[in-house]
Amino acid sequence: MSASAGDREPGTPLDNGKEDISGPACTGENSKHDSAVGSSEIKSRAVVKYSAAPPPTSYALLQEKTDLKLPPANWLRENPQLGSAGTTVLGSSSKSKPFSSFGMAYDFIDCIGDDVDVVSDSENIKKLLKIPYSKSHVSMAVHRVGRTLLLDELDIQELFMRSSQTGDWTWLKEFYQRLIDQKWQRKKKSKEHWYQKAILSKFLYYSINGDGAAEPVPDNLNEGEEEEEEEEEENEAEMFSSSWPTAFTSPSSDAEEPDAPKQESVSVDSKFALGQVTPVPKEQNLLPMLFNEGENSQGLRNDFVRNIMWTFEDIHMLVGSNMPIFGGGRYPAVSLRLRDNNKPINILTGIDYWLDNLMCNVPELVMCFHVNGIVQKYEMIKTEDIPHLENSTFSTRVVKDIAQNILSFLKSNCTKEGHTYWLFKASGSDFVKLYDLTTLCEEAEAEEKCQNPFTLPVAVLLYKVASNLMLKARQNRKHYGTVRTLLLNCVKLLDQEQHAQIIASAHYMLSELFQLDEPPQEDEGESLRVGGSEDSYSDEDREEEEEEEEEEEDTELTEDSDENGSYNSRLQDDSKAVAVIRSVGELSVPEKYKSTHQIRPSGAFPVSQDKEEKCRHVLSYVLKGLKAVDGSIKKESDLPAADPNTPIPLKYEDRSATGACAAETGISLLLERAMPLQSDQKHPTRSGMIPGSWQHRMKLQLFLKASKAYYVLSDAATNLLKYGRALRYIKLSVQCYDAYCSVSGALHPQVLYFHSQCLSLCGDIQLMLAQNGNNRAAYLEEYSYQTKEDQEILHSLHRESSCQAFNMATDLSMDPEYQLFVSSKCYEASYELLVSEPLKDHASDQLAQVLKRLGNIRNEMGVYYMNQAAAMQTEKEVKTSVSVAEQEMWKKSFAFFEKGMKDFEAICDSTNTALLLCNTGRLMRICAQAHCAMSDQSRGELSPEEALYYNKAIDYYSRAMRSLASRENHAAVWDSVNWELSTTYFTLATLLQDYAPLSRKAQEQIEREVTEAMLKSLKYCDLHTETARQPLYQYRAATIHHRLASMYHSCFRNQVGNEHLRKQHRSLAELHYSKAVSLFLSLKDAPCELLRTLLERVAFAEFTMAGQSSSGAKLKSLTGAIEILAETHHAFQIIHKELLEEQGELSEPDPCKSAEAPDVASGPTSGLNLGEVMKLIGVFEPSFSFLLLQLIKLMTTIKRKPSNKDEELLKTYKNVYSKLLRAEKNAPLLTRVMLHIELLQQLTPQTASDDMVTHS
Repeated sequence: MSASAGDREPGTPLDNGKEDISGPACTGENSKHDSAVGSSEIKSRAVVKYSAAPPPTSYALLQEKTDLKLPPANWLRENPQLGSAGTTVLGSSSKSKPFSSFGMAYDFIDCIGDDVDVVSDSENIKKLLKIPYSKSHVSMAVHRVGRTLLLDELDIQELFMRSSQTGDWTWLKEFYQRLIDQKWQRKKKSKEHWYQKAILSKFLYYSINGDGAAEPVPDNLNEGEEEEEEEEEENEAEMFSSSWPTAFTSPSSDAEEPDAPKQESVSVDSKFALGQVTPVPKEQNLLPMLFNEGENSQGLRNDFVRNIMWTFEDIHMLVGSNMPIFGGGRYPAVSLRLRDNNKPINILTGIDYWLDNLMCNVPELVMCFHVNGIVQKYEMIKTEDIPHLENSTFSTRVVKDIAQNILSFLKSNCTKEGHTYWLFKASGSDFVKLYDLTTLCEEAEAEEKCQNPFTLPVAVLLYKVASNLMLKARQNRKHYGTVRTLLLNCVKLLDQEQHAQIIASAHYMLSELFQLDEPPQEDEGESLRVGGSEDSYSDEDREEEEEEEEEEEDTELTEDSDENGSYNSRLQDDSKAVAVIRSVGELSVPEKYKSTHQIRPSGAFPVSQDKEEKCRHVLSYVLKGLKAVDGSIKKESDLPAADPNTPIPLKYEDRSATGACAAETGISLLLERAMPLQSDQKHPTRSGMIPGSWQHRMKLQLFLKASKAYYVLSDAATNLLKYGRALRYIKLSVQCYDAYCSVSGALHPQVLYFHSQCLSLCGDIQLMLAQNGNNRAAYLEEYSYQTKEDQEILHSLHRESSCQAFNMATDLSMDPEYQLFVSSKCYEASYELLVSEPLKDHASDQLAQVLKRLGNIRNEMGVYYMNQAAAMQTEKEVKTSVSVAEQEMWKKSFAFFEKGMKDFEAICDSTNTALLLCNTGRLMRICAQAHCAMSDQSRGELSPEEALYYNKAIDYYSRAMRSLASRENHAAVWDSVNWELSTTYFTLATLLQDYAPLSRKAQEQIEREVTEAMLKSLKYCDLHTETARQPLYQYRAATIHHRLASMYHSCFRNQVGNEHLRKQHRSLAELHYSKAVSLFLSLKDAPCELLRTLLERVAFAEFTMAGQSSSGAKLKSLTGAIEILAETHHAFQIIHKELLEEQGELSEPDPCKSAEAPDVASGPTSGLNLGEVMKLIGVFEPSFSFLLLQLIKLMTTIKRKPSNKDEELLKTYKNVYSKLLRAEKNAPLLTRVMLHIELLQQLTPQTASDDMVTHS
């Protein structure tokens, strides 16, 4: 394979070997390159995520006999082609920095926790994969974030050098000395080591094409080389240890810059910085900006020339590499290697070369051989041929198995996020052990204060990953469990005094996980339960599992044998190991350490559909966040020290109606506190916070989150009808908002919108309290209760504000009028906010809701004052003129109804507008009743004021009907308004008829008005629609016909002279009597009304007969009257039935039955009025007797010869008359009714069989 570079055969490089530069996102679809290496045995794909190097240029082919000991002219000058490899005499250092993986993780935060298995320096990856082939020691720190493992070299010797200066890590030093069982001493590297480093560095500089390349320099430069090497050797430890963080404390509060862009890790003016990698964006006004605590200041930067997403089989790794890559003429990329021709390539070197090329996606390797620094020849080797080189043959399948086994071993045992694990293999040992340094550190802390330098970088990384996932969680709730675990572990690692900002921010994000303003989704529980990171969890989540796993692990742990003299393990040290690989040879066994158990238990995120439980979680995190912020504010508060265990009373006031007016001044605070813009604050707040500081920003977020949580609690309590509790929660909510306003320079429209919702809910609660006065004692008890958490949050609020601005709206009053007043003012304030400049274009839905509530509360207040007026009217012993107090109530009620109608009309709510018009109509009727003229305890004529108000009521009811337009729009409201309108017409007609204003109007005019009102009332009697009111409508229609018939009957009797009018009245009376009888018969539960109507109709027939002269006409009239009386048997049957039922009830008294007689004018009877029955029977009997006597006389004196039928009828009439005369006048009512039924049935024998009653 020896050939010059110019005439060697071209290989088969991978297509498109250019490095694709993308941002920090984990997708690099355009730069994916799949390579099948080693006869399609191994799948490898490399995606360059970031590169600080220029595109590869062809390397310079050194002439044979070139002396590499001579430095070239460009040696040690910064060159982007070589990156960090060329900045030191050491060349490409194999030593990685202790936090290099964190630098990469910070830059590519999107990949961490889910998409990537391993983040590490390429040197660490190679070292792990060479464990079975190498006897050298391995010492690495392992950290877990989600399913991602971060690997960093943990140079124990460097640590101990540092601990001797600072005193840190002494506990680990002692543990290590027990482990090794010998005094630790630093090994000095051989001169050969530095010689090889130096000629490699010079070789790379010679290979650069361009100015001064490959030109040797005078020998005098060589004189200082040895000194430089020695100096470099001495400084190496110093350089390395300086990369360790110097002090793991929080930077000063003024270091609040946002995350620095990735390109800061590269020279700013480098024209080869191909991609600007921006930090993960933070949601404005949602996640607080967090300065890069411990990142730039602690040296945790990504200094690699390139970052590569390397997929090796099924393992996804984010790798940092500094390997120089050159172009190869027709070849896209090659790596250059320098080898001593006298030393064969061994397996370790071969694996090194092969893995480097795979990671960097380099298809070929160019090897330059030298003898004592003199270039001999070049040889080109394809990457897939490297495993088959002479003396360094190895199986790529075995390397793949080693990688999978090591990853499974680490993933199965490094289970605790936030813990630092130590993977350790002593030099020459076959045993690989894994220790949990965090646990060891905690044990050591019991004796002395110890510190783990990895704590802060790990915590910051956990925070950053969680912060990044929070953005994804907005779209996908499955991330919630992972975010919660990350944040809980982050908080556990940090000291509250030193890292208050991260702790406060983490607690705020924890509170943000509970979405309080979303409706519950059907799949919410499931998505949250499975939502955690698949293989990581917090300590709390696996307390029960740990014991079982430890038992399983103990069965696998064995003591190390003492095969190697340099490694003498002890039993007590083995017991401290989390896990042990008993032999490095096991790593070559396929799937030896395959993880088979589920690491994260299901349900890691607390799933609850209960809103109150969610809010309590939120408030607990908010409180912890507030404590962290308060603890970080150094200035002593001007407020007197408050004991957080002492409750702050939530006072209530029992206000009178007059107090409501005095409180008008207090309502202005509702709007003053909620003005959209306030002057920007430039002075410290009450607690000493500087506006614009992180404490200031964080408190704003926490106050607002607490306010929202209390709002949701209040809303939930309202739905449960716990109005005292609801008022307490809404009070706390607006107190949080008050504190927010105290520290906020300007209020965002969304905040104002939320505040309008709070005021609206406050109005709802005060309204409910006013309507449920019976439970006031229970509400007061609920209102006065306070949890310790609420008290502590209140004390934190009081550091910034007195929280008194909204007391008027949230105090518990015992006066319903005041509660209604407060409710209306809350709605008004909410409305004013929504129509203010910042919100007028964004809150149309909420505005409609608030207007509807405003209309409703004004209706409630109108009804309240209307009822007050009605009560005053009822309480008056003697009805005199209308009092001033009554008129005041009317005016207030009417004003509120008017305002309410305007509110509903503004949102085109015709139904509620109709209801308010209906209520206004009722108010007019109450006014009419108050103007009723009384004289000597008896009712006088219908007054003009009374008629005026009844007509106004009719006008409002008619407007309500027009507002509804048709019954289809809202059947219940339509029926209600229809009934009220019919009732008002009926009442007016009845009063006109019974208490006719004859002093002001003529009889004929009154009769016309009565007829008109009755017919209009009849028009609105809905007899056909089957509703609950149908019987009432039927009864009213029957009553109207009866009254009209009676009126026409009276007109017929009293009319003299105008025969045409008499005939008209007669026919109208007969028409209305027949309709009334028909309707009363259909009701079957109004026997008295039916009997009275029939008796009046008989009287009407008798009066008609009196004016007749011929016998035939009289006989016809008498027969008709008897037939009318015969119809009364229906009424008597109903009366008989009810009398029997009453007798049964008297023998078995039922306490549930009411003995009260119904008001006949309001509806059909549901029980007999015995007095009315006796009175009607007293009219019926003489009328019946008189008609029979007149009929018998007329039939016996008639001149024409009677027919057989006439004789039979006469006989029947005589028989009935005889029985009626013989009837005992003082007989019981039931007996008399039974007799009447029997006699009436004899008069209608053709239907006797159908009409027989049960008494027979």
